[in-house]
Amino acid sequence: MKLLITGAAGQLGQAFGCELENHPDIVVVACSHSELDITDLNNVRQVITQEQPDFVINTAAYTQVDLAETETEKAYLVNQIGPANLAQVCVDLHIPLIHFSTDCVFDGSKKDAWTEVDSTAPLSVYGASKLAGEEAVQQICRKYLIFRVSWVFSEFAHNFVKTMLNLGSTREQLRVVSDQVGKPTCAREIARVVVEILPKHQEQWGLYHLAQPEAISWHGFAQAVFNTAEQHQAGSKLIVNEVLPIPTSGYPTPAERPANSILDTTKLHKTFALVLSGWQQSLSQTLAALEPQASRCDKGNNDGQKK
Repeated sequence: MKLLITGAAGQLGQAFGCELENHPDIVVVACSHSELDITDLNNVRQVITQEQPDFVINTAAYTQVDLAETETEKAYLVNQIGPANLAQVCVDLHIPLIHFSTDCVFDGSKKDAWTEVDSTAPLSVYGASKLAGEEAVQQICRKYLIFRVSWVFSEFAHNFVKTMLNLGSTREQLRVVSDQVGKPTCAREIARVVVEILPKHQEQWGLYHLAQPEAISWHGFAQAVFNTAEQHQAGSKLIVNEVLPIPTSGYPTPAERPANSILDTTKLHKTFALVLSGWQQSLSQTLAALEPQASRCDKGNNDGQKK
């Protein structure tokens, strides 16, 4: 099996790169933005035609949620036009497309977990651009897998876990939103699950929610980060001794976030007969990977170049 990965230098792209090191039987073409610009249709066609992969995995995305409120055109270019370009070339070459979306396509008003058939109503430009990307793939492709993921963290790039560790090493008191809930999900676990699914997909194309078990608030997740860090070297750098819960109104941001981001993953479990590990285990593994003695891949130094 041969996989072509876009956005290989990003958080999810690097996670796939490390996961695939455990699968020497899989040929990987990992393309950073400089090697494959998904917003350039000619570039997309040239690279995919040359490589002829069995699957294209699109991890490239515009993920600056607040900045998207002012960089609307850029957000749509990457999150809608880019996936549409990939979808068109994949259709022309008869190659299945794997694409990733977000919990931010929902408005957060539902009391229960969100299913794949619930109505979407994004609150932000970022969420709207990601929804537009979903719709583009669905309209163009027949053979696609779209995975909505939530609260993604890892040892790679910028994310909530690394932000908390940085803040916790410089401040004794932090204020974190407590009235937004969701399911933290490790990029490494996302990559592991997708790589497990591909050989056994059996034409089960469609949209799926992919998130690790157990919902929690941002405040609760921040506390878990600090509690878990105490078991690792990262804990020695922390000076934070108080994490105060605050309402969303106490931390205004340019982009509005859904109060309830909890994704229902029943369809994923039933369709592919798999089990996701808890985010607590992944959090511990992430903190271990950030320790100085961790291996090159665990430290997140994947350069995103082609193999």
